[in-house]
Formats: sequence, C-alpha cells, structure tokens
Amino acid sequence: MPLPPLPDLLDSAHVVSLPMRVTFRGVTERETVVFRGPDGWGEFGPFPEYGDAEAAAWLRAGIEAAWQGLPEPVRDRVPVNATVPAVPAERVPEVLGGYAGQVHAVKIKVAERGQGLADDVARVAAVRHLLPDAELRVDANTGWDEDTAVAALGALSEFDLAYAEQPVASVEGLASVRRRLRDNGVGTLIAADESVRKAEDPLAVARAGAADLIVVKVAPLGGVRRALDIVAQAGLPAVVSSAIDSSVGIRAGVALAAALPELPYACGLGTLSLMTADVTAEPLRPVDGFLPVRDVAVDEALLAEHAITGERRDWWLDRMRRTHALLAAQ
Repeated sequence: MPLPPLPDLLDSAHVVSLPMRVTFRGVTERETVVFRGPDGWGEFGPFPEYGDAEAAAWLRAGIEAAWQGLPEPVRDRVPVNATVPAVPAERVPEVLGGYAGQVHAVKIKVAERGQGLADDVARVAAVRHLLPDAELRVDANTGWDEDTAVAALGALSEFDLAYAEQPVASVEGLASVRRRLRDNGVGTLIAADESVRKAEDPLAVARAGAADLIVVKVAPLGGVRRALDIVAQAGLPAVVSSAIDSSVGIRAGVALAAALPELPYACGLGTLSLMTADVTAEPLRPVDGFLPVRDVAVDEALLAEHAITGERRDWWLDRMRRTHALLAAQ
C-alpha cells in the first residue's frame, strides 16, 4: 500500500477528546485523531504511553482504511460482547445499562492494580447474577503471575467462564497456566491478546500451543488485511476487539470481523457504550448484542465540539509526523 504524503494526512486530521462514562485504562477522556482519505475515514489513537515504533502500526491501519478501503464482508452483522471495566461490583448494573437490548456475552476486566481476587470475584458474580445465561470471559491484561492466575481462574471457574484473556505476560507463562488449569480440571480456555498484538512475532503463541484462541485488534496489527493474514497463519479461532476507538476505528474492527471466514465468538467491539461522545451522530453501538456492517458518517459539528487545541493538538500532530517518517523508512 503506497504511503500518502504527510501533508495530505495532516490537512485532514482532526484531534479530538471523547469523554468516557467510566474510567478505563486510567483515563476519563479518550484522545484520538481521525483523518479522511479518498476511500473514507481512518483513525490514529495509540495510547499515549506507546512509543513511536509501536504507534506506527496504528497509523498504517488508519491509512489503510482511508486510502485503500476495507475488504468485502462475508456477513452483514457481527456479534459483540459488553465490556465491564474494573469497577466496584455495585456499579456493574450501571455499566451494563449502557448496552441497548439483549447482552449475550460480557468481557470483565480483572487483575486491576490495587485490587484483589475478592474484587474480581464480586464483579464477575454481579455480572453472572444479572445475566445468568450470558457467555462470560475475563481479561487480566497480563496482571497476574502464573501461580496467581491458576488460583484466580480456579476460583472464578464457578461462574462458568468461556475463556480468560492474557492472564500472564509471556508465551511460556500462558502455556504453563493453560496446562496447569487442565491438570486441575478447570475447563476455562486461554486467549492471547498482548502476546499477539504487542509481540515481534505474533505467531509465537500458536506455535507454542500457548492459547486456545487469539484476540486481534486492527490498529495494533497494522490494518485489517494484516490481521486477516495473522489469523489465517495462526490457525486458531479469533476474537476481534477494539482499542477504545471512536466509531471510525470500530468500523475497521467490524470490517475485520465481517471478513473472517469463521467467527465463533462475540467480539469486543462494543466499547463505544463506555463513552458519552463520538465523532458521528450515529455511533456504532450494539443493539441486542450485534453491530451492523455499515459505513460511518463523520459529523463536522461533532469534530468541532470535541476538538483539542493548543499543546495537546500539537503533541498528536507531531506524533503523526514521527510515525509517518518511520513508515516511510520501512
């Protein structure tokens, strides 16, 4: 894919800040950049702590959407899960209330720094109480060591979890936890996320037999087409997830999920329900557990309403310049 000239990117770039309904990843405002190309809109929103080399993949993904377009779908809607951040158990009804209609699957954050297993158990129990028939999965974001992961997932298994996402950091650790759970008679599957999207070799997990499924995100993997290739090579079931994007980024995630030959699990693309604003008047929010495969009409008035100015805008545009230079040198 040819790299568009930097001025074309910057001239169409809008830096925005979108308020969150709940704190997520320690932030209450999601800063991101959306830009327009000949084939539509792209998004560039790597989290602020990410270095330029990692952020460059996010720019590549946004450029793909805006300058190359998205692949043809094989389905016209995709199933999605609700997401419950590491909130106190009493706030679970409030969070789930942000999802319209039926909820068939829920991803629950666990292993939050400063919290303990009792907090995780209470949060998962609250979700199970509200949704006795939903498929539940937990996401530890590498927050446990092996022994803690085995103990925690053993305790949480009473809630009939479908899978646990990235309980530990390393590929070897994932393989060990997966083996030990089986030895203990715990049937919770292991999903790899960071070991795929943040790894120099995203296929190492599959080769090591360290996971039962993989979680793929468009932006960190450099675009829809690259993500499709990784899933095909891994040979494992895939769950498509978001990176707390606006509807522009969610649209790319929906395109990936819609293009996969098989989609056995609900996807983590319902995260706009965690936000109170968007760049479109018709956000890609799930209804009855599904998202439609459709384009997003970005609203100029909303871009202006949520625009960032001053030093933060300059910071994001400088970041685009640096990551564009890295892509040009590849």
